[in-house]
Amino acid sequence: MVIDVKNHSRFPGVYWATYADGSQKLATRNLVPGKTVYDESLINHRRVEYRLWNPFRSKLAAVILNGLELMPIQPRCEVLYLGAASGTTASHVSDIVGAEGYVYCVEFAARAIRDLVANVCEFRPNMAPVLMDARLPDRYSALVGKVDAIYCDIAQPEQAKVLGDNADLFLKGAGRVLLAIKAQSIDVTKEPTLVYQQEMEILMRRNFRIDAVIPLEPYDKAHAMIVAERLGR
Repeated sequence: MVIDVKNHSRFPGVYWATYADGSQKLATRNLVPGKTVYDESLINHRRVEYRLWNPFRSKLAAVILNGLELMPIQPRCEVLYLGAASGTTASHVSDIVGAEGYVYCVEFAARAIRDLVANVCEFRPNMAPVLMDARLPDRYSALVGKVDAIYCDIAQPEQAKVLGDNADLFLKGAGRVLLAIKAQSIDVTKEPTLVYQQEMEILMRRNFRIDAVIPLEPYDKAHAMIVAERLGR
């Protein structure tokens, strides 16, 4: 039984749900009350509905639990989400940015984006599905506006390059990015730490300063989240 829901001390739009036994779970305020996305639990507290945020299903939740100190995604932000899949994490990003923010959801797999549209975007006016390949940002430049932050979670080689190419077109000024590195998608022969270093070096050559590199175990094996800020252009 949930006995309290409070704002996260550092991240606006993120909440802690506290249970009677003292345990806590992450949550976001549901932008679409009564509607779930991935069978997550809904909780009501003081006439407000929240969605529990499962770190085993969402790398963004995992990195918060693993010590993230700086959250580029804030209320009222415009966000470019590369690799939105069927919308599990993207829906929580939608909750965080709220009705005054916006989330551009780029996804290449037709089946995934059908689920994204039918189960998520249809009910959330602050989300736009974009059926495109994140490696080719020029092809959707007319569909995506300038954004405050980019979240990249793609199972492809050259993940940092793809992020950098999108940042060149869409990221405002000294914006920030979150890059979920999937080491085995880049090089199965290398130790994950070497892959993370390789991708960091690519971002630094693209004029980014690395703020943090946070492993995602035990929620995701051989994954890490890179948080970076683009230096003034």
